[in-house]
Amino acid sequence: MNPRAERKPEPHLPRTHGPNARKRLALVLAVLSLASVGLVVRAIDLQVVRKQFLQQQGDARFLREVQIPVSRGTIFDRNGVPLAVSTPMVSIWANPDELLQHPDRIPDLAKALGVGAGELTRQLQDRSDREFVYLKRQMNPDDAQAVLALDIPGVSGQREYKRYYPDGAVMAHVLGFTNIDDRGQEGLELAYDGWLAGKPGVKRVIRDRLGHIVENVEQIRAPVPGHDLTLSIDSRIQYLAYSALAEAIARRHAASGSMVILDPRNGEILAMVNVPSYNPNAVDASAPAARRNRAVTDVTEPGSTMKPFTITTALESGKWTPATPIDTSPGTFMLNGHLIRDDKNNGLIDLSHVITYSSNVGATKISLTLTAQQMNDVLRKFGFGQSSGSGFPGEVSGYIPPTRVWGQFVKATIAFGYGLNVTALQLAQAYATIADGGIRHAPTFIKGDDSPGVRAEPPEIAAEVMKMLRTVVSPIGTAPQAAVPDYTVAGKTGTAHLAIAGGYARDRYAALFCGIVPASDPRLVGVVVIRDAGGRGGEYYGGLVSAPVFSEVMTGALRLLDIPPDNVQHWYTGGPTAPAPVPVPARPVNALAMDHPAREATQ
Repeated sequence: MNPRAERKPEPHLPRTHGPNARKRLALVLAVLSLASVGLVVRAIDLQVVRKQFLQQQGDARFLREVQIPVSRGTIFDRNGVPLAVSTPMVSIWANPDELLQHPDRIPDLAKALGVGAGELTRQLQDRSDREFVYLKRQMNPDDAQAVLALDIPGVSGQREYKRYYPDGAVMAHVLGFTNIDDRGQEGLELAYDGWLAGKPGVKRVIRDRLGHIVENVEQIRAPVPGHDLTLSIDSRIQYLAYSALAEAIARRHAASGSMVILDPRNGEILAMVNVPSYNPNAVDASAPAARRNRAVTDVTEPGSTMKPFTITTALESGKWTPATPIDTSPGTFMLNGHLIRDDKNNGLIDLSHVITYSSNVGATKISLTLTAQQMNDVLRKFGFGQSSGSGFPGEVSGYIPPTRVWGQFVKATIAFGYGLNVTALQLAQAYATIADGGIRHAPTFIKGDDSPGVRAEPPEIAAEVMKMLRTVVSPIGTAPQAAVPDYTVAGKTGTAHLAIAGGYARDRYAALFCGIVPASDPRLVGVVVIRDAGGRGGEYYGGLVSAPVFSEVMTGALRLLDIPPDNVQHWYTGGPTAPAPVPVPARPVNALAMDHPAREATQ
């Protein structure tokens, strides 16, 4: 056979390298090129044109600035004893959305926090739109670690600081307290909050979608811890004053009391206490009234503690000398229809014995020789009717009526301490002025803050008044119970009705004593005010109620400060002699006048 004859013809195949194939290839390349160009343009847009905007958007979702907490400055007493310290605590917080995704863990968390599971669930559901919710603030670090050890999703801890006051109620009114965010709310914590608080630092961190910090990026501002503060307060004397005052108030069934102790040489406040008090470590458990620093916020009519300033005015006027006689017989004096009386007929006495016997009649007759402006000027020079300058939050200025309303009777009542209002701190400042030879210093709570004083009284008159005040703490004076063994004491008692709406309470009193020790070289001035004393028919006079508190506190304070005795032989032996007794006339049948020598004058 012929092989060529047997070969079959091959089928026809299409051509693949024609014009149509080249078009399709070009189209594909064009599409790929356009896509590449689009990607490049998009990349340029994202990486160059819109980089800053996108970066900000990303940072807004994951980059956060958080505070770096700082410790509040420590408050020390004048001897370096810590009075207020900040301790590290841990607050537990959660991301509600994340935690609610694990409802089976909520009961364990609630038990660890000491709350009900249902209450915790409702709290989380009400705040499910937030990323941060406090569950419990300022937990003990050990207790907080026990909560965190449960490893519950969405639960974290944050370091904070809590204020602690070692002396509790004893220092409460001076120091005040801070709130949950460690900011001062009352007292010196508030007054010096800017100094004590410091400035928290700031750092930038990256958080994941659940709010957890995954990286610290940078520190924006370094934390600045709070500054320490050293007070003029002596915690030992503060404790003595608080203990003695609290015991006296309990024994006398009084409503409240205050005591202030100053160094007259520079105005430094060594102690300031009030009863009732409160525990600043558990503020929520106290009543608002107990948190008031009554020594600077509560006013009272000072009673006979004003008489030294009436005497000062008389001596400055030039019309009187310490030996000028005054006839106080028969122990009563009618002025413009008002009866003013002493507790007995003191007869013919000199100016000095007006202080010794605390004669209302004598003070009244002195005031009638003085002008309203003279008396007002002296009172204001001693600091009455104005802020003492201590800088304590909430301090009141007291009240002196305008001179245009000072008739004869108003002058008389002001001369023996009615018709004006003062604080315990103002009284302490005024008596410290006498003690420092007539130089008035602004009271201060800060050690070493010795601002220059201003002269309020001529030194020779201050010396004369000091001599008169020494006679008060003697067997013939109104305050022998204020005596301090082995030391000379100068002082003045005061007893005043408590004012109520429409007049004065018949059976409610303020008992006062203002004292200076040692009288020969004053180092301490103390003022004791006990309010509503004798409400159950007991004693209520300043010489019987407040003077013993002064004696007890100063006896301990002088020893603590190692101040040498100046009166081992008792200075008042053979001291002032009382005038010859004069028969006491029958007292008017008047319920008010029978109970207290100043009551009739205050009707």
